[in-house]
Amino acid sequence: MGKQRVLSGIQPTGELHLGNYLGAIRNWVEIQEDYDSYLFMADLHAITVPHDPTRLAESTYKVAASYLASGISLEHATIFVQSHVPAHAELAWLLMCITPLNWLEDMIQFKEKAVKQGENVGAGLLSYPVLQAADILLYEPDKVPVGEDQKQHLELTRDIAARLNYQFGREDAPILKLPTPMIRAEGARVMSLTDGTKKMSKSDPSELSRINLLDSPEEIQRKIKRCKTDPIRGLEFDNPERPECTNLLTLYMILSGQTKDEVAKECAEMGWGQFKPLLTETMITALKPIQDRYHEIMGEPGYLQQVLREGKERAEAIANITLTKVKKALGYALPV
Repeated sequence: MGKQRVLSGIQPTGELHLGNYLGAIRNWVEIQEDYDSYLFMADLHAITVPHDPTRLAESTYKVAASYLASGISLEHATIFVQSHVPAHAELAWLLMCITPLNWLEDMIQFKEKAVKQGENVGAGLLSYPVLQAADILLYEPDKVPVGEDQKQHLELTRDIAARLNYQFGREDAPILKLPTPMIRAEGARVMSLTDGTKKMSKSDPSELSRINLLDSPEEIQRKIKRCKTDPIRGLEFDNPERPECTNLLTLYMILSGQTKDEVAKECAEMGWGQFKPLLTETMITALKPIQDRYHEIMGEPGYLQQVLREGKERAEAIANITLTKVKKALGYALPV
C-alpha cells in the first residue's frame, strides 16, 4: 500500500504568523515523510472578504515560499495554487446545488464574520464552506490537518459528501471518500498576544496581537515586551484565570523543544521581566533559519514558478479524475 494522503491550505491574505506556522505548517513538516501531502494557497477563499487586488498574487507567492522555507519537501509534498486548478470552482458549484441552505447559515464563522461586514456581506462568505469541501474532496485525502476551530467545516464536508453519495451513488460504491480530521494536541490554537482568549489572527487590526514569520528581531522584541500579561509572579500552565500565561508558556515550550513539565519547572518562580527576554530570544532563534531560507527562495522567482507549475500539473491530474466521477454520477454529458 502507498502512503495515506493529507490535504491542507492557507489563505494568502496578510502576513503568515506564528499561529499559521505552529498550528499548521510545522505539523505538515513533521508528518510529511509518512504521508503524501497536497498543500495549497487558498486564493479563491481570499476574496470572500474585501481584499487588495494589487497584493493578492504577491501574497500567494510569499505563502508558497514560506511553505518551502519552513521545511516542506517537494520529495513528499505537492504545493499548488488553488485557482490554478479550475476543478475547485467547478466542483464547488456542483456541491452547492445539493447543500441545504440552513447548513451554511448555521456555520459559526459565517455568523461571526457577517456581523463584522454588515450589509456588505457577500454570498461568497456564506458559501465558502462548500468551496472548502470541494478543495478537500477533490483529492480524496485520508486525513485533513485542522485546528479545533475548523472541525465544524470538516464535519460539513463529510455531510456534503455523504449526501452526494446517498443521493447519486450506491451503498457499495460511494462516489466520494469521507476524510477524517487530524488534530494536533499542542500548539494547534495559538492565541493572540493582546488577548489570550482569542485566536491569533491575520485579520486582527492590531499588529501587536501576532508575531509574523518574517518579523525582524526588533519587531519580535517590541511585540513580546508589550504583550498582555498579569501582575502575578510565578508562571503556570492551565490556570483559566491566566490565559495569556498559558499561551506564552506554550509558545516557549514548542519553540524551545522542551516538554511541558520542563518548562513548568523552569518558569515556576519567574516574573514576567525575566521570562519575556527568554521567550524573545527563543523566538528569534527559532524563526531565523526560516527567514533566511525564505529570502533565498524569493530571490529565485524562476524556481518558485517552476514549483507551482509542477504542483498544478500533479494536483490537476487527481482533481480532474474526481470531478469527472462526480459529473458522471450527476448525469452530465461528458466530453469525448
